[in-house]
Amino acid sequence: MSQSEPKILVLFYSMYGHVFKMSEAVVEGIRRAGGAPIVRQVADLIPEDKWNEQMKATKEMMKDVPIADTHRDLRGIDGLILGVPTRFGNMPAQMRNFWDQTSREWMEGVLIGKPAAVFSSTATQHGGQETTIISTMLTLFHHGCILVGFPYSFVEQMTLEEISGGSPYGVSTIAGGQGERVPSDNELKMARDFGEHLTKIARKLAED
Repeated sequence: MSQSEPKILVLFYSMYGHVFKMSEAVVEGIRRAGGAPIVRQVADLIPEDKWNEQMKATKEMMKDVPIADTHRDLRGIDGLILGVPTRFGNMPAQMRNFWDQTSREWMEGVLIGKPAAVFSSTATQHGGQETTIISTMLTLFHHGCILVGFPYSFVEQMTLEEISGGSPYGVSTIAGGQGERVPSDNELKMARDFGEHLTKIARKLAED
């Protein structure tokens, strides 16, 4: 690895574009820290004939983002950040499907010692952001990752000026009941800072 350019995988699933927008900000932070982002989306499991207009628009927006390859994209990286919207307090089936295919990588230990972080999106302020992030971390622990949170030194997560995502477990955004809310400037700043924070840790671990 080039110590000056850690390779960071940004792996996400996004149905209505909120996690995708947050991933773009994460990528900005990775680049700001001198990292090399590798952006991938996991494959969808919803048949195309079931997509509504908002989903179709999101798919069009993300059309240039490659679908993740389980047996290729986890290799040769120096860290990873997962964008995981909530489904009843847990990761969606699309993200679960990706990780359920990683037995070979688990057996070979390809992610052992790699720093990993999680960001999320929910419809409501208390819709499972923290449980989704923490439950996703369980899979990363089994892969031997070093989990990276979002310290309170990033004070934006403590704002009382707006309803906002963000916690010591990871960055998050609130989408609204019909997906009508877009990530706020505060949430996007946290996402950029999160990408930068993870990348700096990846570089330090690689130097050791």
